[in-house]
Amino acid sequence: MFHNHRKNALAITVTALLGSSNVYSEIEVNISYLQQEIDQGPVLSNILPEPEDAGLQGAKLAIQDSNTTGRFLKHKYQLQELVDEDPEVLLSKAKAQYDAGIRYFVVNTDDQTISKFTETLGKDALIFNAGSTTNALRQHMCTPNLFHTIPSRAMLTDALAQWLKAKRLQKIFMITGATPEDKAYSNSFKRSVKRFGLSIVEEKDWSFDTDLRRTAQSEMPLFTQHRDYDVVFVADERGDFGEYVLYNTWLPRPVVGTQGLMPVAWHRVVEQYGAAQLQSRFEKSSGRWMNGKDYSAWAAVRTVAEAVTRTQTNDASTNEAYIKSDQFQLAGFKGRKLDFRSWNGQLRQTIPLVHPRSLVSLSPQEGFLHPTNELDTLGFDQKETDCTETRK
Repeated sequence: MFHNHRKNALAITVTALLGSSNVYSEIEVNISYLQQEIDQGPVLSNILPEPEDAGLQGAKLAIQDSNTTGRFLKHKYQLQELVDEDPEVLLSKAKAQYDAGIRYFVVNTDDQTISKFTETLGKDALIFNAGSTTNALRQHMCTPNLFHTIPSRAMLTDALAQWLKAKRLQKIFMITGATPEDKAYSNSFKRSVKRFGLSIVEEKDWSFDTDLRRTAQSEMPLFTQHRDYDVVFVADERGDFGEYVLYNTWLPRPVVGTQGLMPVAWHRVVEQYGAAQLQSRFEKSSGRWMNGKDYSAWAAVRTVAEAVTRTQTNDASTNEAYIKSDQFQLAGFKGRKLDFRSWNGQLRQTIPLVHPRSLVSLSPQEGFLHPTNELDTLGFDQKETDCTETRK
C-alpha cells in the first residue's frame, strides 16, 4: 500500500513537471561505460583495496534511477559496459560503438587514455571523465565535448586547505610518497597552500620499502621530528605508508591528505541532503558502499538523463548545449544543485572532508567568497585555464 502510494506520488510529480506523458514519443538512450583496469603494483600496507567494479556500480545504479522516472515519460536507458586492462581495447570498442550510433560515453581511465578518447571519437560525442583527477585535464584539455564529474586534485586539495585555514592550522609538515600520483597530489596541495596563505615548515619524501606493520612506532617519530608544526600532510594515494603516520608522529598532531582527514568526492559517511537514500539504494544494488568513482560515474549518467528529460530528445548536440547552459542543474545530494563550469567542463560540487567513520566538514568553508559562485573557490577558476574561448 505504502509502496504504491510512493509510486503514484512519483508519477504525479514527474507529469506535473513535464506534462502528461501521453504527449511524448518513446526515446531510447544508450550510454557506454568504459573502464580501464590499472595495476597499482604491490602495496606495502594492510589498506583495503578499491573494489574492482568501482565506478561501474555507480553507472548501473544511475541507469536504474533514470529508468525509474523515465518510464513515465516513455524514456528507456541502457548501459553498454566494458572493463579491460588494455586501453587500446577500450578505444576500439568506443569507436565501434560510436559508429553504431552511441554518443554518450562515461570513461573511467587515466588522463592519457582520456586524451585518446577525445581524438578518436567524433565531436558530437559527449565524453564524461569519471576516473581521472589529473589537474592538467582541467587546465589544458580544451575539448568542448569533454566533461568531468570526478573532482580534480586541485578541488580536493583546495577543500582541505580551506579547512586548515579556517581551523588556523597554518604550519604544515609534508610527506610525499614515491609514485607519480603522490607527487601530483603533493604539487596540487602546494598550489593550495599558496592560494590560501598557509606555510610549509618541512617537506620530506618517503622512499623506504620498510614493513611498517612492525616498525612504525619506532621509525615514524624519528622521520617526523621537527621543532614545530600544526598538522602533517600525507600524499600517499596507494596507501603504502600513510596509514602508519597517524598517532606515530614526533609531535601529537592531526594527519590530513590521502590519509587521516581526507577530501573526497564521496564516502559512505555522507548522509545529509537525502544522501542516505542514495547510499541505501547503492548498497542494495551492489552489496557494498559507494565510493568516489561510483559517485562520479553515477553523476555522469544522471547528467545525460537530466538533459534528455528536459530537452525531450536523444540528440547529443542538443543535450550538450543544454548541459552547458545556465538552465542545467543536477540534483547530486551534496547540499546544492550542481552544474558544469563553462571554461573546463568540470562539475561544480561540494567536497566532503571525512575520516573513515565520520563526516567532519563540507567545503567550500564558510567565509571563502567568490564573485559569482562559492563552489568556484575549489579548483581552477576561469582565469587559471587555457580553455575559456575554445570550449564555446
